[in-house]
Amino acid sequence: MTAPEPPGGPAPAARLVAEAVRRGQTVATAESLTGGALAAAIVDVPGASACFEGAVVSYSNRVKAEVLGVPETLLAERGSVDPDVALAMAEGVRRRLGTDWGVSTTGVAGPEPHDGKPVGTVYVGVAGPGGSTVHGLDAPGERAAVRAATVVAALARLTEALVLPDNSQRKSPPGGEE
Repeated sequence: MTAPEPPGGPAPAARLVAEAVRRGQTVATAESLTGGALAAAIVDVPGASACFEGAVVSYSNRVKAEVLGVPETLLAERGSVDPDVALAMAEGVRRRLGTDWGVSTTGVAGPEPHDGKPVGTVYVGVAGPGGSTVHGLDAPGERAAVRAATVVAALARLTEALVLPDNSQRKSPPGGEE
């Protein structure tokens, strides 16, 4: 038995998979804050294998630098919770796994601040054929709520980018906020 469809249309992960498959495009995730939850949400959708190539869970800065190619100087100067780190992660996973799209999550789930950033500070990076963008999010709540809100936001941002008429992206304003 399948779960009922939520009001307003299909679940965010199902919509993402449907759009990527319809367009013949591939997706990969680079996750820090969400620890694989974003990839899990995508692969929970039947047929996800037609578009999802894989994920890198880069919880440590070493993995962000060595696997995803995030500049070590950027990590040293700004820490991992930064809009430019989110962009570098999304671009890095896209390049590393050879996909059309890369999406990343980095932020502070709590219970304590990290790198001088308060709990709930989140950045989602999206890299695609037309460029890259980053989205800032202030996710209120405790650890589980911040992580869940980040997964939903990442799915929504990637789906939005996929459905743009020319798959174009634009750089967000400095600081990643829109």
